[in-house]
Amino acid sequence: MSEKTIRILITDDHAIVRDGLRLILETEEDFEIVGEACNGKEACQSAKDLHPHVILLDLRMPVMDGIEALKCIHRDHSDIAVVILTTYNEDEMMRQGLKEGALGYLLKDTDRGTLIKTIRTAATGQALFQPEIIQRAMQSQQSQKINTGIESNLTGRELEILLSVAQGNRNKEIAYQLGITERTVKAHLASIYQKLNVDSRAGAIAVAGKQGII
Repeated sequence: MSEKTIRILITDDHAIVRDGLRLILETEEDFEIVGEACNGKEACQSAKDLHPHVILLDLRMPVMDGIEALKCIHRDHSDIAVVILTTYNEDEMMRQGLKEGALGYLLKDTDRGTLIKTIRTAATGQALFQPEIIQRAMQSQQSQKINTGIESNLTGRELEILLSVAQGNRNKEIAYQLGITERTVKAHLASIYQKLNVDSRAGAIAVAGKQGII
């Protein structure tokens, strides 16, 4: 994707936020802001009309909120990556966003580098979540005693590796963090893929999100 222009749609009900995001993102040579939307309904229509690669989507908006817009977008345009960008750190809405296939979840006070990295990762069809977001999702899941059946099949080490993958880490980085070899990481990933019935990192993260594992 680095050799292509990443088409971005900004969705937020506050014009000052949209303006700020545009100013930041337009500094990147491979980014093109193809449009803006001020509510979820406009985002759904713009997704159809403008065919962006990535949509930055606020959660709390009039007419149609971000979660409903996410459902609409992925129902009609499954190839569009959605990154949630919000001021709210709400566990329930975060879980819903992950379940509906968001490839990123950022608070609006995130730094510029993380925002840009998340967009570029999402444009490749992969997910990238900040460690604190993953931690909150896990804590929320545990507090509500979510039991999916699939989760019980994953070992503690496999869950650690899956969470690290969701944070955008590569095999070498995961191996270093956990004090194991890259060969061992690959073996665990193969086991995770088999248990979740997927064949890629993106697939594993998507299924884990939908099943409540992360």
